[in-house]
Amino acid sequence: MKTAIVSGASGNLGHAVITKFLAGDYKVIGTVTVNETLSFSSNKNFEAGVVDLTNEEATKTFMDSILKKYKKIDVGVLTVGGYAPGKIAETGIIAIRQQFMLNFETAYNIAQPLFVHMLKQGSGKLFLTGARTGIEMRYSKGMAAYGLSKSLLFRLAELMNEEAKGTDVSVTVVAPSTIDTPQNRKAMPDSDPAKWVKPEDIAGMIYATASSEFSVAKEMVIKAYNKA
Repeated sequence: MKTAIVSGASGNLGHAVITKFLAGDYKVIGTVTVNETLSFSSNKNFEAGVVDLTNEEATKTFMDSILKKYKKIDVGVLTVGGYAPGKIAETGIIAIRQQFMLNFETAYNIAQPLFVHMLKQGSGKLFLTGARTGIEMRYSKGMAAYGLSKSLLFRLAELMNEEAKGTDVSVTVVAPSTIDTPQNRKAMPDSDPAKWVKPEDIAGMIYATASSEFSVAKEMVIKAYNKA
């Protein structure tokens, strides 16, 4: 049985990813910020880990314990993040730092030890959750801090894939447009959610890539836009 770590187990995307991987007979460790009951909590192949991913030392301690217990992690899917609107004129450096912490630091703090582990074992597939806004800044209009923080994940993946050359380790960035969640429907009542991408569809794309027996091209981006 393969093992996967998914950050953000209680989030919409994290929940969908974990559900998909459990159905695919993976052992899944999902991170949460507090002890809570999730729909898959009773699944014998699921383990919840309480950790503050904004805290580097706490995340390192958590990862050390997981790696000691499981020895090999095949897949990592990092879904933790946050959104904030705001044009450049409305965005101060504090807002930039907050989005950097939510979208980059929470990913880097767990990706760094996980990536090093995968390099040592010579294999592994790591997925970072970017956004279409991080690919082209024109999509970040009105959400400056968010778009800038997400753009760094693409640069991180490029750097990691460069360091992983000659191994079977690959880092992929998942780039959704707007995800169809209850929160987004409430925040954007005048938008058409039929144009958005469902968490379950993104989870399916990640699972298909993670479970493929073929080598994944380095610097790969999964664009999940639907009709947006």
